[in-house]
Amino acid sequence: MILVAGPYRSGTDDDPERIRANVEAMTDTALKLFRLGHLPVLGEWFALPLIERAGSRRIGDHIFDEIFHPISRDLVLRCDACLRVGGPSKGADEMVSLARSSGKRVFFQFEEVPACRRR
Repeated sequence: MILVAGPYRSGTDDDPERIRANVEAMTDTALKLFRLGHLPVLGEWFALPLIERAGSRRIGDHIFDEIFHPISRDLVLRCDACLRVGGPSKGADEMVSLARSSGKRVFFQFEEVPACRRR
């Protein structure tokens, strides 16, 4: 299981279209990882539905902050590795640091990720 860590809000000025483009870029990478034989995950896949259900009104409000990064932190601890993609992102860099400190493999280019045979 590989966490795809990339920018969500960084460099977007919270523009929904630019945020969506960031998520789509990470999702495209996740599909490539799946086709390579891995189980890819994004923190956004777990956090965003919970944030919406909890009643968040805007990105960065109390509810958003309560859920968004804690989900990714928990997820990285359950993954086997982390793939850092995209441009500057404090949150993605935090996931890389947490992965490293937990002894997880960290990749910075898709080409570094070895193929995996499904069970």
